[in-house]
Amino acid sequence: MGNLTRQDGVRIAFDYTRGLGPTLVFLPGYMSDMAGTKALALEAWAVKRGRAMLRLDYSGCGASGGRFEHGTLDVWRDDVVATIGLIERGPVILVGSSMGGWLMLLVARVLGDQVKALVGIAAAPDFTDWGFTPSEKGKIEKYGRIERPSDYGAPMLTTAAFWQSGAANRQLTGDIPITCPVRLLHGQRDTDVPWDISVQLAAQLRSDDVQVTLVKDGDHRLSRDADIACLIAIIESLP
Repeated sequence: MGNLTRQDGVRIAFDYTRGLGPTLVFLPGYMSDMAGTKALALEAWAVKRGRAMLRLDYSGCGASGGRFEHGTLDVWRDDVVATIGLIERGPVILVGSSMGGWLMLLVARVLGDQVKALVGIAAAPDFTDWGFTPSEKGKIEKYGRIERPSDYGAPMLTTAAFWQSGAANRQLTGDIPITCPVRLLHGQRDTDVPWDISVQLAAQLRSDDVQVTLVKDGDHRLSRDADIACLIAIIESLP
């Protein structure tokens, strides 16, 4: 386990496995962390194959310091970019789960040619646009935050600051200037992120090398053995 200390003193926790590149970089979802089933399964595969891999927790999440409510897309994007810059100057493959699939697009636009491929798992770009009811949006504007029940544990907190960062970082409004290979995996029984978001994302990416894999009985987590085997097969097939 390693740590990066930001200029403001907040500590970013990460775990880096040395090996052959490109380095796999796993980006967790909203209110998730680097100790999830998919991240650990992918790391186990990387170790077995001698591949380099980086897992990390955004500030305010998991083993990292800071407060979750201070996090925004811009803050967490910069956490990822800084951590990659600390341990890897060579090529990387970004693997983003849910919100991590939104962050991988933002990180790829910063790192440019260093990113050799993107792999989205139930990628959720622009979820501040389509993931809330008008009533919920009104409450965020009025109270500066909202908490919603979650099937994954603690209530789902969304702050006005995160909401504003979502509006400023929308990706599905036009051409997305990313040209590397992209693979998108999505369950068609996902009740959190509609699977057609991945189809829309594929259409708007500038890259011609984009493939979408739909799992008919897959949910949002895509953490079953068969789902993880599918994810690994996708990564192994990358050019």
